[in-house]
Amino acid sequence: MKRKTLYGVCLAFSLWGLSSCSKFLDVEPEEVLLKEQMYRNIFDADAAVIGVYGKFLGLAEQHVLLNELRADLLTVTPQADPYLHEINSNDVTAMSANNPYINPRKFYEVILACNDVLTNFNAMRDDNKMDIDQYNSRYSDIMGIRTWVYLQLGIHYGNVPYVTDPLESMDDVLDNNKYPIIAFEQLLSNLIRDMENIPYKGLYPDDESLRLAVDGFNLERFFINKYTLLGDLYLWNNDYLKSADAYKRAMTYYDNKGNDTWNFDYFKLKERSVTNNNDLSIGYARFREQDIRTFVNSKTLGWRSMFSRSQDALWNSEWVWTMPFASNFGQTNPFIRYFAINGGEYLLKPSKEVIDLWDEQEQWNGVPYDGRKLLSVTNVDDRPVITKYTDEYADITTLLPVDEYNRNGKWFLYRAAKLHLRFAEAANRDAKHKLAYALLNNGLRGNYDDPTQTDKTDLMQTHLPWPYDFDARMGANPYFRGIWHRNEGIRSRAYLQSRVIENPADSLMHIENYLIEEGALELAFEGSRWEDLVRIARRRNDPAFLADKVYEKLSKEGVGNASAIRSKLMQPENWYLPFRWE
Repeated sequence: MKRKTLYGVCLAFSLWGLSSCSKFLDVEPEEVLLKEQMYRNIFDADAAVIGVYGKFLGLAEQHVLLNELRADLLTVTPQADPYLHEINSNDVTAMSANNPYINPRKFYEVILACNDVLTNFNAMRDDNKMDIDQYNSRYSDIMGIRTWVYLQLGIHYGNVPYVTDPLESMDDVLDNNKYPIIAFEQLLSNLIRDMENIPYKGLYPDDESLRLAVDGFNLERFFINKYTLLGDLYLWNNDYLKSADAYKRAMTYYDNKGNDTWNFDYFKLKERSVTNNNDLSIGYARFREQDIRTFVNSKTLGWRSMFSRSQDALWNSEWVWTMPFASNFGQTNPFIRYFAINGGEYLLKPSKEVIDLWDEQEQWNGVPYDGRKLLSVTNVDDRPVITKYTDEYADITTLLPVDEYNRNGKWFLYRAAKLHLRFAEAANRDAKHKLAYALLNNGLRGNYDDPTQTDKTDLMQTHLPWPYDFDARMGANPYFRGIWHRNEGIRSRAYLQSRVIENPADSLMHIENYLIEEGALELAFEGSRWEDLVRIARRRNDPAFLADKVYEKLSKEGVGNASAIRSKLMQPENWYLPFRWE
C-alpha cells in the first residue's frame, strides 16, 4: 500500500501555516511513502487528521452550490455556464453526466480518506502508538467528518452506497455487490448509530497539538462540532428531544472535559452594544436611530463584521465551525470566482425572491426592509453582488480588491444563529412553542419576564427541565445574572419587529414557517437552504413546501419552464440528483 506525496499531509500542513512537515512526518526523501512509514506516532496521527480536513475543504464549492443554487435564494447571472443553469432550475437529469457540480466522487474521496485514517487509528491504538485519550478525540473527529459528508450525500442524492472500508480504488464504491445502495432512512439510522458510538464528543483538549493557533487562526473552530452534527441528525430523524439535547450542549459551550464553562457570550446571541456598535447586530449610531445615514455597515463593527473581523471574542461568540482559505499557503477562496464582480467571474447573484423577503421586513425604527440585505448584498451598476464570501477580499463600497494577490476567505459551516434556529425548530416540534418563539424573536428575558415585578428570582427563566431550562435572570433586587441574560433573540439582533402569531391554536406551524423563513433572511447563501426545504417537506409530507419556493424563484427570474419544474418537484424522488460519476 503506497501513498504519494506523503499522503498529502505535508501540503495540508503547509496550507495551514505549520512551518515544518518533518516535525510530523520524519520520512525518507523518497517519491512514495510506504505504509510502515506512516501512522507511527501522535505526530503522524495529527498529520492524518489535518490531511483529511485539507481534502474536506475541497467540498466547499459543491456544498454551497448544491444547497443554495438548487433552492430559492441564489440564482445565475448571464455569465453562468449551462451546468450552473441546470442546477439553478433543478433540471438535472441522468443524462447530465458531464456536470462537474453534481458528481458525488469528491464526497467519496473524503469518505475513503476517513475510512483509511479510522482503520489505521484503530491499529495505532491496538499497538499503543497513541494513548486512549489521544485516540478517542482523533477517531471521533474523523468519524464526525465522515458522518457529515454522508449526511450531505443523503440530502442531495437520496439513496447512496454506504462504504466503511478503506478501498484501493475509488471505483469500488460502485460495486453494488459489496456496497449496495441504501435508502436515506437507513443511511440516517447508520449515521446516528455511528455518532452515538463515538467515544468522545467534546472539543480537542486545550493542551493538544491540534489546538495550536496557526497563522493567526485558532484551530478550535476549525474542527467539526460533534454536538451540532448530532442535533442535525436527530432533527432529520424527527427525534426532537434528543435533537434539542445535542444542540443545547453546543449552545451551553461545554469545554473539552464536558464541563459547562458558564460563558455569558459564546453562542448566546449576545445583545447589542448601544454605545459603540462593537457587536454582531444590525444597528445605527446611538440616539440617531431614525437617521438611516448612521446605519452601521462595517467590516469591524455590527452584523456584517462576523464575516471578516479578526478572530476576537465576538467572532468566537458566533462561529461554531468555519474553515479558512489562506492564499499565503496556496488555498485561495474559491467563492471569489462565483460572486466577485471584480477579480471574479460573477456567475451567481441573489434571487429576486430573497430580495423580496428582506424587503417585506420592518425594522424597529420603521425602515421598511431588513438591514441584513444591505450587509449581504451590494449593488454595483444595478448588479446585485453577494458579499458574505468576499469581504476579506474586496472593499465593501467599491467591491474592488483590497489586495488582488490576497484571496483569503472562509467556508462558513455553522454559527450561533443557525444553532438557535435549529434548536428552536426542535423545541417547537416538542411542544415548547413559547421557548421557540422567544429564541426566534426578542430573546428569553423579555418573554419570561413580568415588568411589574422588581424581584426577578422566579422570573426571566423557563422553569423547564433539560434541555429547555434557560436562566436569563437580570435582577437588581437581589442582584443576579443568569447565564442567558444577554440573549437577544435572532430578530431582535437584526433590529426587526417580532413576528405575530395570528392563530395561537396553530402556533406550531406558524412558528416553524417563521423559523425557516428566518433562516433565509439570516443565513442566505451560507449553505443551509436546500436542506431546510427538504427536511420540512419530508417531515410534513408536503412536496409543495419545497416546490412552491423553487417555483417562486424561477418565475420571478423569468424562467420559461418554471411551472413544469414545480410539477417535477411535486414528486419527492425528483428532489435528488442522479448518482453517477464519469
